[in-house]
Amino acid sequence: MKGISISFPGVNALSNVDFTAGAGRAHALIGANGAGKSTLMKVLSGAYDHYTGEIRIDGTGANIRSPKDAKDYGIQIVYQEVDTALIPNLSVGENIMLEQTVHGMKGKHLIRWKELHAAAQAVMDRLNVSIPTRKLVQELTLAEKQMVLIARSVSMQCRYLVLDEPTAPLSSSETEGLFRLIRLLKSEGVGIIFISHRLPELYEICDDITIMRDGRLVVRDEIANLSQEQVVEHMLGAKLEGQFPSRVRNVGEVLFEAIGIQDEGKVEDVSIQVRRGEIVGIAGLVGAGKTELCRALFGASESARGELRLGGEKIAMNDPHQAVRNGLALVPEERRREGVFVDESVGVNLTATSLSRYVRKGIGSWLSASREKEAAEGIIRSLGVKTPNAAAKVRNLSGGNQQKIAIGKWLLMDAEVYLFDEPTKGVDVGAKRDIYELVAELAARGKCILYASSELSEIMGITDRMYVMYDGAIMKELRTSDTNEEEIMLYSTGGQRT
Repeated sequence: MKGISISFPGVNALSNVDFTAGAGRAHALIGANGAGKSTLMKVLSGAYDHYTGEIRIDGTGANIRSPKDAKDYGIQIVYQEVDTALIPNLSVGENIMLEQTVHGMKGKHLIRWKELHAAAQAVMDRLNVSIPTRKLVQELTLAEKQMVLIARSVSMQCRYLVLDEPTAPLSSSETEGLFRLIRLLKSEGVGIIFISHRLPELYEICDDITIMRDGRLVVRDEIANLSQEQVVEHMLGAKLEGQFPSRVRNVGEVLFEAIGIQDEGKVEDVSIQVRRGEIVGIAGLVGAGKTELCRALFGASESARGELRLGGEKIAMNDPHQAVRNGLALVPEERRREGVFVDESVGVNLTATSLSRYVRKGIGSWLSASREKEAAEGIIRSLGVKTPNAAAKVRNLSGGNQQKIAIGKWLLMDAEVYLFDEPTKGVDVGAKRDIYELVAELAARGKCILYASSELSEIMGITDRMYVMYDGAIMKELRTSDTNEEEIMLYSTGGQRT
């Protein structure tokens, strides 16, 4: 890719960017949220057609202006938000073989289901993934959906495979399976372009690295020539100081209690307490039940049962609307599907949970656009959201900035209990620190924080106390200052102290 530039209303997303990837090599593409790396790959995959510059493959010009053009050149991309690319009411096999089925139907009226599922199963066997091909996608976990999408990509003639944060929803064993596949594809001459904020992974699987900042190319080199510290400095344009903010812990009385929370097959008899000003971690591996617990506490699971108390008073857990009225706020793991309205503006998203504050009373009532805009702009400034203005569409922002908006909307509501479910997933190191500081600030204001994460360094760095989950149940309650990552991992895998 040579001299690639592209602009959107109010945003110059890429400025004269060069990018080179080789066959049979894994290339890390990295940068802070908003650096332009995903935009560059959307150009390569044909999602954006109004760019300037040129793309060449094997030295020959490639006219890529649509996703079909990219696929015809053997370029496949797996986006971070898997739900937008899968059809939930179709089976795993149908989703994997979707494009072959659609393009193979010319003049035909019958689908040979046995052959379709056999072909899908062959792909799954190659990935060493044991998901039944006849199972509906809507019944899968987030990690399983990711693997189905990767399986679809490699089922076609693929010369270059772009993976955008592919390991974010995967467990360590699933990540190893993915890396085994990447090594296999490399050995077959497939070029891999790997976008990730998990630096250790890049050093494990990648040969080359390109670092971007503010829509421009900063560094391209073999990854072995750069230390992790140098990579971070190039990403941010400055040295990164301490990752986790220092806190003056002022923990008060128990404010929030969950007693005997049950959700059949997901959460088993969970009881927790959170004090005022306390950050309590929910630790565990992918699939441990952390997300399911957060949803149950927020009233987002109709089958959940149990008792919630706030300030000693019993509160209902019937639905999210009731949870919000009771002073609970949830920042969900899947931000684009559940945390923000991607087709609405930044301002609309930030004020969505607190609209009543901007209504003028009188003969009739109406929304004060000026007051709403003023409140939204205050949150944009305080959180450092990178957006041209409050009217910009959320879908055009980077993942880290979308996450800040998913959090920021609750700040205007001033909730009492904040449930954070993997809040830094797919977020760069700079934006992560912004989120940690925000969480610490909420705790300093006396709010209750439940912080669910599979990142042990986060749990150790930000929490006061934690509950470790395994298979939907609490295995152990630990004080953060008295434990370490090895002990947390022991309980996260179902182990016990002998």
